Amino acid sequence: MSAQVHLFHALADPVRLRIVESMKLKERAVNDICERVDIHQSGVSRHLRILAEAGLVQMRPDGQKRLYSLRKEAFDQLDFWIAGYRRHWEARLDRLGVALEHRQTAVHTSPQEKP
Repeated sequence: MSAQVHLFHALADPVRLRIVESMKLKERAVNDICERVDIHQSGVSRHLRILAEAGLVQMRPDGQKRLYSLRKEAFDQLDFWIAGYRRHWEARLDRLGVALEHRQTAVHTSPQEKP
């Protein structure tokens, strides 16, 4: 499985996506994540393990707490993958825009039909 597919697979679960969203602004303790996504600690821990295995999150011990944060590198990989599709569609849309401009110009410059 490619790295991007593994990342997308991990993010495809709605609970894991909510967990990732909860960490968008700062690192969070497991109990804080539990409160934000309204799931028991065992479920959140399982999802965090899957997200960590996919490389999306990292854990930092802080005394008795485990603080989780997003890994920039994983999101850089997703951005790189998406950028290829963005370039593809921007080029197609640019060609469509040029074709529409040519068509519009042809309509305005064609001789008017007389009744």
